[in-house]
Amino acid sequence: MTGWLPPVRVAAILALFVAIILPHLLLSLFGLRRAIPPHFLGAVGWLAGLRVTIVGRAASGQLLLIGNHTSWLDILALGGACRAAFVAKGTLANNRLLGWLCAQNDTLFIARERRGAVSQQVGQLRAALAKRRMCVFPEGTTADGTRLLPFKSALLSAAEGAQGVTVQPVAFEYQDAPAVAWTDAEPGADNIRRLLARREPIRLTIHFLPPLDAAALATRKTMAEAAQGRIAAALALPIGAPIP
Repeated sequence: MTGWLPPVRVAAILALFVAIILPHLLLSLFGLRRAIPPHFLGAVGWLAGLRVTIVGRAASGQLLLIGNHTSWLDILALGGACRAAFVAKGTLANNRLLGWLCAQNDTLFIARERRGAVSQQVGQLRAALAKRRMCVFPEGTTADGTRLLPFKSALLSAAEGAQGVTVQPVAFEYQDAPAVAWTDAEPGADNIRRLLARREPIRLTIHFLPPLDAAALATRKTMAEAAQGRIAAALALPIGAPIP
């Protein structure tokens, strides 16, 4: 008997949106656009059934977080936990509602298939890091919760030689990861409905792992390899193919 849960949760999320939209727009007029979105993300996650435990803490200052990616819930959880903004697929910006919502939290939209634009994308990420914490999911998509996909290193060039930027791995550990994971085999709308219909909480532990040391920061590939290794160890998951 889970059919009643999605309408109730959707109604609660919509009510929250209605309650915060005017204050958000007013604060935006005064240059305070970042005040509400992280709280909104965390609250939406809670209303969706997400219960988050945090181990460790995010580093201070200019921070690039490198995380594994299992679910759209990762964004709600981390945004609420440490006020991070995210790098996302450029196609998301084409959705008027979701694109607008993501933009309110300074999401950086990247067309990953445009390899010729990588240097421009790296420059955009470097500029974003000067303003706020950013999180990259180097797998480029969501995994099934039983393994890590190959980490793509191209965007990590934004931290190469960057003065004052800390690079920190972050591991998302779901209590029932395979059941929560969103894979290519499941349409996004179906995954959202399925997770909202769960009666039991979705328990997630966010592990803020130690920042990378100087040796690991030498190149984008050493960053990807070090972050992937630490996340795999924290989650006891096998590692995918070599770093591209």
